[in-house]
Amino acid sequence: MPNRTVVIAFSSLSAVGLLAGCATPTPEPAPSVTEAPTTAPPVEPTTSTAAEPAPVVEDGFADGTYTADGAYVAPSGPETITVTVTLADGAVAAVEVAGHASDPQARRHQADFISGIAAAVVGQPIEGLAVDRVAGSSLTGQGFNAALDAIRAEAAA
Repeated sequence: MPNRTVVIAFSSLSAVGLLAGCATPTPEPAPSVTEAPTTAPPVEPTTSTAAEPAPVVEDGFADGTYTADGAYVAPSGPETITVTVTLADGAVAAVEVAGHASDPQARRHQADFISGIAAAVVGQPIEGLAVDRVAGSSLTGQGFNAALDAIRAEAAA
């Protein structure tokens, strides 16, 4: 007859009672030798239901459309613009700018800037891209460059 190991387990209350000297342990029946060990099913990793990120191209910027606000200070006070850039293969494929100026002169400069910005940046690599004076407007370019910084940071993430 082969040697068998008998395992005796105690319920937690019986074990506590035994340690405290208050109760007599009641052994549970030993498992049968023919029982197979139980294993938990493998845990499947959880996945997010969020949209897949855009593919990252060689230069480290993901293709896609990005929007950011840029602020600057005009003689009339603080102004903002909203810049939307579409990137393809690390270059600007399209650009849109919306001005939010409250001052009439700033509004005119933003309109001039908006009319000339596509010609200045479409087709240019996003890496290191910055504008100075576009269509006679120099201050709006500061807001545009600030928005580009935010877009580059998002596209590189």
